[in-house]
Amino acid sequence: MKKILVTGGAGFIGSVVAKKLIERGYEVLIIDNLSTGFEYNLPKEAEFIHGDCSDERIIDKLSSIDIEAIIHIAGQSSGEISFEDPINDLNSNTSSTLRLLKLSLENKCERFIYASSMSVYGVNKQLKVKESNQCKPKSFYAVGKLASEYYLNIFKNYGINCTSLRLFNVYGPGQNMENLKQGMLSIYLAQYLKSQEIDVKGSLSRFRDLIYIDDVAEAFIRCLHSKKSYGEIINIGTSKKITVKEILKELSHFFPESKSINVLNGTPGDIFGITADIKKMREILGEWDLVSFKDGLKRMIESLKFDNEA
Repeated sequence: MKKILVTGGAGFIGSVVAKKLIERGYEVLIIDNLSTGFEYNLPKEAEFIHGDCSDERIIDKLSSIDIEAIIHIAGQSSGEISFEDPINDLNSNTSSTLRLLKLSLENKCERFIYASSMSVYGVNKQLKVKESNQCKPKSFYAVGKLASEYYLNIFKNYGINCTSLRLFNVYGPGQNMENLKQGMLSIYLAQYLKSQEIDVKGSLSRFRDLIYIDDVAEAFIRCLHSKKSYGEIINIGTSKKITVKEILKELSHFFPESKSINVLNGTPGDIFGITADIKKMREILGEWDLVSFKDGLKRMIESLKFDNEA
C-alpha cells in the first residue's frame, strides 16, 4: 500500500489528521522536526521521520519512498511570531512547500493538500469571506501562506492535483496551552487556568470563526480523494462569529472564580475579525454536522481534566 505523508504529524492538527487516516485504513508516514510538536502525539502505527521539510537532506530521504499523497500541515503557525523572525517563517512555511511540491513532481505523487490560513485575507469588509475575495495579508506568516498557494497553482499545471484548505481558527484537545501567541481560544483558556488576570490584546469585540479539530481532520480526509477539490481553494470554518467577550463568558461558566480583564494594545498584523463563507466547502466536501462552539469547548476542557488525572 502506498503511504500518505502527513507533515507536522506530531503537532496539534497534524497528529489528529494522521490518527483519523489510520483509523480509516490508510498507511501513514509522518515528518516533523518536533520544534512545536511532541513525540507523544505520534500514532504508534505511523512511520516517523524526524526532520524539517525545508531540509534538502530530508527531501532526499523521502524521494525513495512511494507516496500516494502529501498532506502538508507543518510550519510556523503564528502571525505574531512571524514578525520576530521573518526568514525562519519563510523557510518553515514557504520553502518547505516548494520543496515538497518539487518532490511530488519528481516522484509522480499526484495529490497535494496544503494547510493554508484565513490570515491570507487580511482586512476584509465582507461579513463572511469567500475564496474569491481579494487577499490583503498583514503578516509575514500570511504572505508566506498566500505565496505557497500560488506555488500550488503553478504546480497543478504539471499534473499535481493540488488543493489549498484555508483553515479558520482551529481549537480542541491537544492544542498547545503553553503558546500564548497562537490560537485565540487556547490563549484565553490557558490564562483562565493559570492566572487571576486575563490579558486581552486589542478588544473584547474582536472575533473569529472557531472550528473544532475533528471537523478540520474530517475536511482533510474528505478532500483526499475528492476530484471536485482538485485545483481549488476552500475555506474550512463554521461561518459562526464568536467574539472575545463571548469566549470569556463561556469560560467563566467552567471557571466561576472572578478574574480581572486587562485590555491591551493589539499585536502586529492581527485581524480584528473574520468569518468564513463555507458554501464551497459544503458543495465540494459534502455535508456533516459541525461541532458547536459550546460542545467543542466542553470537550476541550474535559480533556484537560482527564490529562491532569492521568
